Amino acid sequence: MQTSSVYDAIGGEETFRRLVAGFYARVRNDDILAPMYPAEDFDGAAQRLQWFLAQYWGGPAEFNANRGAPRLRMRHVHFPIDSAAAQRWLDLMGASLDDIDEETIPPAYRAMIWDHMQRVAAMLINRPD
Repeated sequence: MQTSSVYDAIGGEETFRRLVAGFYARVRNDDILAPMYPAEDFDGAAQRLQWFLAQYWGGPAEFNANRGAPRLRMRHVHFPIDSAAAQRWLDLMGASLDDIDEETIPPAYRAMIWDHMQRVAAMLINRPD
């Protein structure tokens, strides 16, 4: 069966829900990242990330429908993101990605997703070390 997008190829909404849920379960207790999130908005932040990732990888355009254009740098400028915060984001996201088996996300897709995450984390650094 030929699929039309990475989103479809790796299981669509369910896979992205699992990835984001695993990430935010780790963020809640993290000493660097948790303070950046208002406690009452963890669920909202998770929903927005799930929408963004799904849309980026070819799923429904729910992020744009609900939030407008992503404009990641603008949306993150008020968070103090230095290289340590970017690396922690990658550490927690990498652990969440590792929780999902290779049958669901085969190595080629995993590499594509990871490369994107590394580029975005680097792009969002907005504070010197």
